[in-house]
Amino acid sequence: MAEFTHLHLHTEYSLLDGACDVKKLVDRVAALGQKSVAMTDHGNIYGAVHFFNAAKEKGIKPILGCELYVCKNEDHRAPAQGDDYNHLLVLAENEEGYRNLIRITSEASLHGFYRKPRISKRYLAEHSQGLIGSSGCLSGELCEELTAGHYDKAKAVALEYQDIFGRGNFYLEIQDQGLEAERKIQNDLFRMEKELGIPLIATNDSHYLCGEDSHAHDVMLCVQTGSKVHDAKRFKFDSDQFFVKSGDEMERLFPDSPAVLARTMEIAERCNFKMHPVENPFPEFAVPPEHTIDTYFEQVCREGFKKRLDTAIRNLEARGQLRTPVHEYEARLNYEIGIIRQMKYPGYFLIVWDFIKYARDHGIPVGPGRGSGAGSLVAYSMEITNIDPMQNVLLFERFLNPERVSMPDIDVDFCMNRRGEVIEYVTRKYGREQVAQIITFNTMAAKAAIKDCGRALDMPYGDVDRIAKLIPATVGMTIDKALEDVPDLRKIYDSETQIRELIDTAKKLEGLVRGSGVHASAVVIAPRPLTELVPVARTKNDEIVTAYDMKAVEKMGLLKMDFLGLTTLTVIEDCLKLIQRNRGEKVDIENIPLD
Repeated sequence: MAEFTHLHLHTEYSLLDGACDVKKLVDRVAALGQKSVAMTDHGNIYGAVHFFNAAKEKGIKPILGCELYVCKNEDHRAPAQGDDYNHLLVLAENEEGYRNLIRITSEASLHGFYRKPRISKRYLAEHSQGLIGSSGCLSGELCEELTAGHYDKAKAVALEYQDIFGRGNFYLEIQDQGLEAERKIQNDLFRMEKELGIPLIATNDSHYLCGEDSHAHDVMLCVQTGSKVHDAKRFKFDSDQFFVKSGDEMERLFPDSPAVLARTMEIAERCNFKMHPVENPFPEFAVPPEHTIDTYFEQVCREGFKKRLDTAIRNLEARGQLRTPVHEYEARLNYEIGIIRQMKYPGYFLIVWDFIKYARDHGIPVGPGRGSGAGSLVAYSMEITNIDPMQNVLLFERFLNPERVSMPDIDVDFCMNRRGEVIEYVTRKYGREQVAQIITFNTMAAKAAIKDCGRALDMPYGDVDRIAKLIPATVGMTIDKALEDVPDLRKIYDSETQIRELIDTAKKLEGLVRGSGVHASAVVIAPRPLTELVPVARTKNDEIVTAYDMKAVEKMGLLKMDFLGLTTLTVIEDCLKLIQRNRGEKVDIENIPLD
């Protein structure tokens, strides 16, 4: 089997979902016997981390890229005049290329968004180092000019992009998905290669995995555009060849031009970027000039412990309720401080201590502590938690363990109404460019996939609703699992042809991303501007979020804090205010006996 590197793998109008499940994509490439693959989503690199990890597990070389939207006017920040953009394929050759890809996609999303995240040629030229470019599909500017019969203009476009990327870093691109428009310009592309000396590569636009997925992809287009498969004037692809092809299948398309196929392998050999976690995830925490981060951390701990000792611990001792002698508290505190310093986490504790102190100082209700963090005497001493781990026999090792190196994770509850004030404080302290919330992706669940496919296939509502109701409404339910667990659903699937088509199509759409949102609690605080580390995006509500989801952010080693908004804390706070107003009594909620 001939080897070939796929460069066009999309998620827009696509069954390939870079933002979510890239495992199927990598499995398909492995099954074809290919050794490398590039993922080039439209306008974003949402799935980069998951893609790299999935490819690594299969022994396939991952290449990261993006199909950019390049706007036709000089400034992508200027008001747009309609859909004024063209497609352009770029690939990260090395670390510098990846950093520039982050900058470009972030800039396009934050400042160039008009229907699509657009970027200007000027900005691209300023950030083209480490990137390899190619002219793109029929929607690329060069192919657009050729299609219009403007050969000289197309040549000028090619030379302009060669100047942007540098000689040897820009390629002409030829495709054949069976479209007449593609075949019409093929001779011009070969001619241009000879006249300009810019090498030509063959690619295939891939919007779904296999040829048999073409029908499911067509149904998905109907779902996305709110149309039905029988609508004559609806948006559709004019070919069933937009799938991930083998090297042999590509050879059959260009039998007389093996060089245009071989060059994709040349590009693959050039692209050697490896994704690594951030070396130091903690932002700089300002300490007094006479201190280091370690000595200041220890001072805050010991001062806080003395305060606890003089109040809560001595009160328990006086009542005869202290379960552990004071000297064991001191030994435990010394042990925890030593482990935290050994694991280089004093900065983490100071950051959490600081924003919780801000909340308490400004009367913002804070929870007593949750999860494994409540097992830390250091956290109790610093008033990060209000639960005595010694009195309640909680284990520090569940929270931090030098034999299992992982970032500490302290979830903090704040009053729902005032949580935003704490996030705003953190943003001011560390800089707006270094703090962001985290993107989430809303995926199509089993029932929704059935209902959407039924509408697109124009099936009677009653039939579709009957099938949807047979799928159990349990967390994590899939169509395949429902077929196993529900005998009536399996019986209908096996006996009714139309229902089988509905379910088989819905299975291919299940799990695809329907939209993006903002994580309910997660906030990233970075050691330097986020756009130097991970891509960022702007949501429809104008919030700035990391363009990597929570799991990807954690794999990149960034500091993630959970600021949970808890309605219970708001209710408690309101109750205490009402008691004080109506009865004149000030109740300390922290000291109400637990029994």
